[in-house]
Amino acid sequence: MALSGSVCADDQPPIDDRPRLIGLQAPDWFHLSFLDLGEDLQTARDEGKRGLVVYLGMDDCPYCEALFQVNFQQPDIVEYTRRHFLVVALDVLGSRTMTTLEGRSLTEREFAIRQRLNFTPSFLFHDLEGEPVFILRGYHSPYRFRAALEYVADAHYQRESFRDYLARADPPPRFDPDDLNHRDFFRPPPHGLDRSQVAAERPLVVFFEQGECHACDVLHTEPLGDPEVLDLLSLFDVVQLDMWSDTPVVTPDGRRLTARQWAEEMDLFYAPTLVFFDELGEEILRVDSVIRLHRLQAVLEYVLTRGYEEYPSFQRWRTR
Repeated sequence: MALSGSVCADDQPPIDDRPRLIGLQAPDWFHLSFLDLGEDLQTARDEGKRGLVVYLGMDDCPYCEALFQVNFQQPDIVEYTRRHFLVVALDVLGSRTMTTLEGRSLTEREFAIRQRLNFTPSFLFHDLEGEPVFILRGYHSPYRFRAALEYVADAHYQRESFRDYLARADPPPRFDPDDLNHRDFFRPPPHGLDRSQVAAERPLVVFFEQGECHACDVLHTEPLGDPEVLDLLSLFDVVQLDMWSDTPVVTPDGRRLTARQWAEEMDLFYAPTLVFFDELGEEILRVDSVIRLHRLQAVLEYVLTRGYEEYPSFQRWRTR
């Protein structure tokens, strides 16, 4: 599978993310595991795979539904995944006892919490030594999902970040800031976001975007067109940055960087990515995958109600 070409508008499949009954899904070609990841890793070696993948999903997850109805309906994706990886499915809210690669006994839920997985679906990639080499959080359209599979299967992670890999395969546009979607709620520059010395009055969300970005356009025309979402955003300090620009920024922890340097340091590869910080400048969570109205609304509520103080992950808070 050669990664080439560019992301097109059709690579953003529509997702109905309204809460509804869907059930827990997994294709029949996923490995039937006895929940001992060490045994599963040995099976991956015996079968000549290039790695072990742990998939984490949950009941009634519309983004998991999109994964199976869109990505895993692509014959090339299914063939490539099956040829190179052994895939084991876990339920992020499950109570079954499993054994980790380190030999620890945990429930599926405890394992997911330790991985700090805020969004489903998520994929944890391990090499044949059992070392974690990459995590893909949330739903990603077929183009980026294919790229992630190749990134791990061909061991590009040994030489470069996924951000650099994508940029090399599909150079991101370098447009003027005027190519971004400007909104009245974005704070104008200069971007002095330092909260390390004096606590801010409100939480902060930074929108990392880029020009000629269809996913950014979808975010601005759909979720950010909802009055309730806009009301919630009015309770944040909101900043927009071009993730490839040299725009100067004073980060929440007081460092002087460019937007490009900051995005590179955080290994942000998806546009738009939303990064949330508390009043003291500590990162709460980031949304670096496809997001629609109901998930965005819930994330904003999670931050504003300080749900992260009681619940270790957004997913756990959602099912409280």
